[in-house]
Amino acid sequence: MMERRSSRWSDIDWIIVSLYGILVLMGWFNIYAATFNEEHQSIFDISQLYGKQMLWIATSCFLAWVILMLDPRFFSRLAYPIYGFCIFLLIAVLVVGTEIKGAKSWFTFGGFSFQPSEIAKFGTSLALTFYLSTLGKRFSGLLTRLKAMLILILPAALILLQPDTGSVLVYASFIFVMYREGLSGNILLIGLGGAVLFVVALLLNTTTIELPYDIVLPGQTMMVVVIGLICLVLYAQFKKIKQVKWVILGSFLVITGYIFAVNYAFNNILQKHQQARINELLGIESDPTGAGYNVHQSMIAIGSGGGFGKGFLQGTQTKYDFVPEQSTDFIFCTVGEEWGFIGTFTVIFLFVYLLFRIIIVAERQRSKFSRIYGYCVASIFFFHLAINVGMTIGLAPVIGIPLPFFSYGGSSLWSFTILLFTFIKMDSERMHILR
Repeated sequence: MMERRSSRWSDIDWIIVSLYGILVLMGWFNIYAATFNEEHQSIFDISQLYGKQMLWIATSCFLAWVILMLDPRFFSRLAYPIYGFCIFLLIAVLVVGTEIKGAKSWFTFGGFSFQPSEIAKFGTSLALTFYLSTLGKRFSGLLTRLKAMLILILPAALILLQPDTGSVLVYASFIFVMYREGLSGNILLIGLGGAVLFVVALLLNTTTIELPYDIVLPGQTMMVVVIGLICLVLYAQFKKIKQVKWVILGSFLVITGYIFAVNYAFNNILQKHQQARINELLGIESDPTGAGYNVHQSMIAIGSGGGFGKGFLQGTQTKYDFVPEQSTDFIFCTVGEEWGFIGTFTVIFLFVYLLFRIIIVAERQRSKFSRIYGYCVASIFFFHLAINVGMTIGLAPVIGIPLPFFSYGGSSLWSFTILLFTFIKMDSERMHILR
C-alpha cells in the first residue's frame, strides 16, 4: 500500500504544480505592491489584503492536498451532484446573497465573502465533461448539442440574473472543448461571423446614412438593406438549386433578427456603465475621465514601466491609487509598472506555458473523461488570461474577471486551484487506467 501511494505521488505532473506555485507567489507579491501600506509593512499582516491573501493561499494549498488524496473516480461519479449543488448556490445567492457594486453575487460571512459563480465553473466543467464522455466518438446531432448547451446555459442564466456579465461570458470558452470533441468548424465560423456582426451593429447603432433625395436611414437599417441585396445576388446566382432559396431566406431573417437583437440587448439589457465601456473600447465615445478612466490609467501605468519597470514598490500609479481595482481586475498593470516589459512578458510566458502543458497532458490521457476535463480547464484559463490582460491594455471591454492566481480574492483562487488540481489528480492516475 505504501509503495502504491508513493508511486502515485511520483506520477504527479510537477511541472504544472511548479507553475502553479510560481504564479501564486508572484500574484501574492504583486497584491502586496498594489495595496502596500507604510503602517503595515509585513506581508503577513492579516489586517491588510496581502495578509488575507496569504490565508487564501494557505487554504488553497490545503484544498490542493485534499484533492490529491481523493480517488479520481470521485469526480466522475459525483459530477452531476456537484453541478446540482453549484446550481443551488447560484439560486440561493439571488435570494439571500449580499449585493456588492450592483451585483447580488456574494455570500458574506463576517469579514469574508464567497462568490458561488467562481466555483460554478468547476461544477459546470465536471457536468459537461461527464456528458461528453458518455457520447460516441463524435459530438454530433442537434439534440446532443442542445443538451450540452443546456448544461452551460443554466448556470450562465442564473449568473446573468445577479447580474455578473463578466462571469457569464466565461462560459463561451467551453466552445473550444466541444470543438475538440468533434463540433463542426462551421459552428466556430458562424460564431466568428456573429462576433463581427455584433461589433458592426454596435458601430452603426448611433449612425445615420444620407441617401439621395434627402433620404436618411439609421445605420443598422442600411446594414440590413446591404445584406438583403447580397442575398438577392446569391439567389440569382444559385436559384436553380431548389434548397438555396430557403437557405438564403432563412439566413437573411436570422441575420436581420440578430442585428436588431444586438441593438435591443445593448440598449435594454446592459447597464449604463457597461454600455459606456463598450462604446469607449470601440471608439464610439472617448471619456478618459469617466467610463475609460480605468483603462486609461492602466495603460499609463503599464507604459510608464518601460523595459525593466520602476522597481518593486516604486510604482507611482500603483502607490497613489490612480488605477481603481488595481489589486483585482487591474492587477496586471501593477506588473507592468513595477516590472516593465520583462515582467509582463515573463507572466504571460508562464501562463502560456501552463496552458500548453495542460493541453499536452490532456492529450496523453487514457480516460476520455480526463482528457475532456483538461480542455475545460485550459479553456477557462485561456479566456481569463486573454480578457483580463486585454482589458488592461484597451483591447477588450472591462467586464470584471480576475487574472488567475494574481487577482486578490479567495473565491477565484479556490476555484482555479480546485480546477487545476482536480486535473492534476486525474493525470496522476492515468497509468492505473486500462484503455
